[in-house]
Amino acid sequence: MAGLKIGITCYPTYGGSGAVATELGIALAHRGHEIHFITYQQPFRLPSFLPRIYFHEVDVGRYPLFEYPPYDLALAVRMHEVVLAHRLDLLHVHYAIPHATSAWMAREMLAQTRPDIKVLTTLHGTDITIVGQDPSFHAITKFSIEKSNGLSAVSKYLRDETQSVFGCSSCRIEVIPNFIDPTVYDRSRYEPQLREQVNGDKVLMHISNFRAVKRVRDVVGIYARVAREVPSVLVMVGDGPERVDAEQEARRLGVQDRVFFLGKLEAVAPLLASADLFLIPSQSESFGLSALEALATGVPVVGSRAGGLPEVVRDGETGALCAVGDVEAMARSAIGFLTDADRWRTASVMAAADARKRFSLDQVVAQYEAFYLDALDGSLSDDQ
Repeated sequence: MAGLKIGITCYPTYGGSGAVATELGIALAHRGHEIHFITYQQPFRLPSFLPRIYFHEVDVGRYPLFEYPPYDLALAVRMHEVVLAHRLDLLHVHYAIPHATSAWMAREMLAQTRPDIKVLTTLHGTDITIVGQDPSFHAITKFSIEKSNGLSAVSKYLRDETQSVFGCSSCRIEVIPNFIDPTVYDRSRYEPQLREQVNGDKVLMHISNFRAVKRVRDVVGIYARVAREVPSVLVMVGDGPERVDAEQEARRLGVQDRVFFLGKLEAVAPLLASADLFLIPSQSESFGLSALEALATGVPVVGSRAGGLPEVVRDGETGALCAVGDVEAMARSAIGFLTDADRWRTASVMAAADARKRFSLDQVVAQYEAFYLDALDGSLSDDQ
């Protein structure tokens, strides 16, 4: 297909939606499209320079009248400027609030000069399940969704939740999952340096933004139970408001010397290549990108049967899913994998193969290209 000029807006900070949006932009650029990131800082997974990729910073003024700078308005203005200056074909925004709202404003501003510009919105999770359901944001989230020219969600769970919560059952929402680059998440590429540092003990891992929904205290609780029977360590990657609670829980359970908090890291594949098990006991997951990255690296996943995780983890085959909060059951499942070498090896091989079969970069990016063409050709109805 001919190269498109695409504006992408996402949260540039540490988190799944920003990572997916950035990796998507990089993949699209490799396929000949021109990508313009429009946000308040360079996305954390975006290299300093790549061909056909441009970054446009949103400058939020500090006018004394505003107690809180109006980022949504500044973003809309910047989108308007970039569309005109670079003749973009469409704006693809990730996360409904405020990005879809700002894109709608930009499109209204462009009604006379660029009436053909399309706004496509990808829903990632908490923009629907938490932020969008807050009474303060429900109406504007619903409005922004319905005014998008095209909608996608990263899982069937999130599609169904969106249609139920916002009463937009008539909205067409394409399910386009998150993805992995098989060449990056290839266990054989990396030396098991982390394993060597722990003297051959089993390595359990958790990667997240340490928000309450991730239940990081449960992560530590699961590990403490595992550690009673299996010589092991727990590696916690990421940062966020619940990190202090996780550290306190490790001290309370007496495992603080075996739990390592590494903070935010951009490249997680080398670490995952040393892991034996990945823990994700979340309250809810719209998809579970970190779980997918673990599976692709051949790491079985133990977590909660919540949200979109059952669409990613094959319970009993590539991992084990238990009820939210059932720390005992998750610990038993973890011990089962770690003490049975044949079971672990079978799950590891199946996890890597299944991730590549269902969630490889090339096939998912092709789905996004088809999504764009549908919108530009009018197959997706205006304003849904």
